[in-house]
Amino acid sequence: MADGDTLTLQRTVTADLPMQPGRHDRPAMIAFVDDSTTETALREGLSEVALGGLDIRRGGIKAAINALRKSSTPRVLIVDVAGVEQPLSSLHDLSMVTEPDVRVLVIGEVNNLDFYREITRGLGALEYLTKPVSRDIISRHFAPLIVGRAPELDTGQGGRVLSVTGVRGGVGATTVAVNLAHHFGIEADRHTVMLDPDLHLGTAAMLLDSPAGPGLRMAIEDPDRVDELFVERSAQPVAGRLHVLAGEVKLGDQPDYQPRSAATLLSALSRRYNFVVADVPFRPHPLFRDMLDLSHQRILVMEPTLACVRDALRFMALPAGPAQSRRPVIVLNRLGQPGGLSRKKIEEALKTKIDVAIPDLPRAAELAATLGEAVSKSRNGFRKGIVDLARLTAFVRLLDGGKEAGAAEMQQKTGLRRLLSWK
Repeated sequence: MADGDTLTLQRTVTADLPMQPGRHDRPAMIAFVDDSTTETALREGLSEVALGGLDIRRGGIKAAINALRKSSTPRVLIVDVAGVEQPLSSLHDLSMVTEPDVRVLVIGEVNNLDFYREITRGLGALEYLTKPVSRDIISRHFAPLIVGRAPELDTGQGGRVLSVTGVRGGVGATTVAVNLAHHFGIEADRHTVMLDPDLHLGTAAMLLDSPAGPGLRMAIEDPDRVDELFVERSAQPVAGRLHVLAGEVKLGDQPDYQPRSAATLLSALSRRYNFVVADVPFRPHPLFRDMLDLSHQRILVMEPTLACVRDALRFMALPAGPAQSRRPVIVLNRLGQPGGLSRKKIEEALKTKIDVAIPDLPRAAELAATLGEAVSKSRNGFRKGIVDLARLTAFVRLLDGGKEAGAAEMQQKTGLRRLLSWK
C-alpha cells in the first residue's frame, strides 16, 4: 500500500491481552492532550473503564516527556502528537523516560499507513487514532485495550445489529427505529433491514408503508430454513437499499418459538445487510430477550418523565450481551414536552449523559405516521437527532447528504497489531 493511503486494514487480534499489575503506587491512567474536543472524547469514551480515575493534562507529548522525567509511569499512557514536527522522534524520547510495561495509546493527525505501522510495530504502541476522535471511537478502540482485552473484531463493512427498545410503552421507540433504518438504507445508501419481531402488535412495516409477510414467522418456528436466500425473499423492499422484515399473526395465535431462532435469523440478516435495526419490545418472551442479548448495541428510548427515568435505570442494570462492549445508547425523545423533566435533571438521576436528544414534534410525527413515511425526511430537530444516533451507533461517518454528498465516509483506525510491550 502506497504512502498516504488511509488506515483500513482489518484487525487480526484474536487473543486477549494480559494485564500487568505493576507496582501498587503507579497511577492508573494519565492522558496528555492538546485540545478540549479530544479531552471531552476521552472523558466520555473511557468513563466506564477509568475506575481508578482518568488524569487528563494539557500539553501533548512534550508535556508528557517533561512530567514523566520527574514522576512514576502510569499503567496506561495516552499521548497526543498532533502538531508535533517530528512525532516519531518525540515518541522515541518518551520511551526513554517511561517504564517498559506501560500501555501507550497515541492520538495524532497523520492519517498514513506507514506512520501507523511505525508507531504500532516499530515503537510498540498498542493503538493509534487520528483526529478528530469521538467518544465512540475512543470507547471502541481504546477502552478494551485499557482493561486488557483485544478490541472487537470488525471490518467496518457493517453487519451491525442494533436493538431499539422503549423503556416504557408509547415513548416512540418504533418511530426512532424506523427513522434510523430509513437513514441508513436511504439517506446513507447502506444495505439495511428494519426488523420488527413483534408478530402481534408490531407497527414498523405500517410506518414505512410496507406489507408484512409470512417469512418472519417461518424463521421463528423453523430456524433450519433460514439462510441468506430465505431472508432476501422474505424481506420486503421499501426504497433505496431499505427492506422490512415483519409479520402479523392473530392476537390469539402463539407462534412456536425455537430457542436458536433469534441467533440464526440475526446471523443470516447480518451476512446479507450492513445494518439490522430491530424494534425489540421488552416483554417476557424469550425471542425479545435473545435479540436484546445478541445485538451489538442496545438503544434505549425514553421520555422526560420520572417513570421513564426509573425504568431506564432498570434497563441499564441488565447484563450486557456477549457482543456488547459498552453501555446502552440513551435516546431522550420528546424533549421539551409540556410538564416534562429537564435534560439536566434526567442526567443527574441517571448519573450518566443523554446520548441523543430529540425535541417534541407531535404534529410532524403524527403526519409522518399517517402518510407512511419517515419523520426525518423533513429538515427538523428530529432529523438531527436521527443523524446523531446513526453516527453514534454505526461507528462510521455517515454524511448528512447521503447519496447527494457522495459515498459515506468510513473511519476505522485499525490494523495489524504488534502485541509487544512499549520499548
